[in-house]
Amino acid sequence: MKIVVGLGNPGSQYEKTRHNIGWMVLDRLADRAGWDGKGRTRDAASIAMGRFKGVDLTIVKPLTFMNDSGRAVRKVLAREHAPLSDLLVIADDFALPFGKLRFRENGGSGGHNGLGSIIDELQTEKFSRLRIGIGAPDRDFKDHVLNPFLPDERQRLDGLLDAAADAVEEWARHGTSKAANRFNMFELRPADESRLAAPGAVDGPPDDAGVRRTKTGWRKVLRREEHE
Repeated sequence: MKIVVGLGNPGSQYEKTRHNIGWMVLDRLADRAGWDGKGRTRDAASIAMGRFKGVDLTIVKPLTFMNDSGRAVRKVLAREHAPLSDLLVIADDFALPFGKLRFRENGGSGGHNGLGSIIDELQTEKFSRLRIGIGAPDRDFKDHVLNPFLPDERQRLDGLLDAAADAVEEWARHGTSKAANRFNMFELRPADESRLAAPGAVDGPPDDAGVRRTKTGWRKVLRREEHE
């Protein structure tokens, strides 16, 4: 049994935010498997399971809020008697550009509270994770992860969710190393600029100085290296 945990927060106010992209990927997998609406709540999580394309798969959304995700993961692993090698955790990552996918077989939390909670509960960093790039924050990282995607990101979000779901299927069949070889170099298509707000408009792209206009004022887009 392969267990895929998508990290996110319960509640409609969080549904379309960057921090919930792990849940969005599970929704895409549930659609593919025909499991939409068939999940059940147990072990502090929403869980759906079954046979999907020849693989016994369980998809798990912890309902504990992000900072306590590890409690749900520990309970699911114990109930299923599953080894850590059968676990994959999907999490957002603002240190990666929007649209990048990054598999790792182990490692620290990278400052992600959900991953940190899982590491604390399991008392190990030795589990696979798929990090999905949500782009660097303009300013405060908490506001960034708990806000919806920008127009250029929303335009490409379906493509990203499809690629991430493909990546999870690859992991389930062939393991982390082969999935990483195939998907860690994935490049999301550029946004169609003709369908975006103009530079200087609210939610438009940043100008030459890296400054973007948002609904709350002008914000400078920080470079990735400023967060590493």
